[in-house]
Amino acid sequence: MSKRIRAAALTALAAAGLVVATALAAPAGAAAQAPGFLSAKDLPPHATSSWTAGPVTAGVPEVVELDTCLSMALGGGQDTWYREFRTDLDTSARQVSVELSGLSAAKGRFSRLNQDIKSCPARIEEADPEIEVTLKDYGTLPVEEGAHVYGLHTETSWGATDIRLLAVGRDGTTVTVVDWGQMGDFADAPVKAFKKTTTTAVNKLH
Repeated sequence: MSKRIRAAALTALAAAGLVVATALAAPAGAAAQAPGFLSAKDLPPHATSSWTAGPVTAGVPEVVELDTCLSMALGGGQDTWYREFRTDLDTSARQVSVELSGLSAAKGRFSRLNQDIKSCPARIEEADPEIEVTLKDYGTLPVEEGAHVYGLHTETSWGATDIRLLAVGRDGTTVTVVDWGQMGDFADAPVKAFKKTTTTAVNKLH
């Protein structure tokens, strides 16, 4: 399997061991316009390692640009910021937020991200028949203009398994995606804690 396909299929795990990207140069005033972001303490607790948070950075991380689930809706990077999180082990996470021009555009982006996540398993399997993908819908959360949580499990023909939790939320004209992942399956996913993280992420946007 090519490195590109694996990055696309297992985006949440590609950050394991990844050096946090240096903040990109941003236009004057961009930092003040960035929405609020999660901090390390907001992530689901890890049993044996603490979380480390990178800087809030303008643009879209490369790992998302290659991501089969998110790249179509988050690619481009205009009025977009992200923050990477990592542990000392294989668990990693990130948050990507985008500021849209108006409520209609934000509603459309929110809907598009949900659609892209739901259709992601079929696109991953089409790209590489050696990967089997299962999606679970963990439902919506009553925070601001709404949030939706999903679980994505990938298993390769040679036995590698990865679990990923994804959430999309909106507050006014800002849409955010929270992305957590590690090696394992659905039994290893901290769904309850991730829902709390998602609620915090949306509440922090403004």
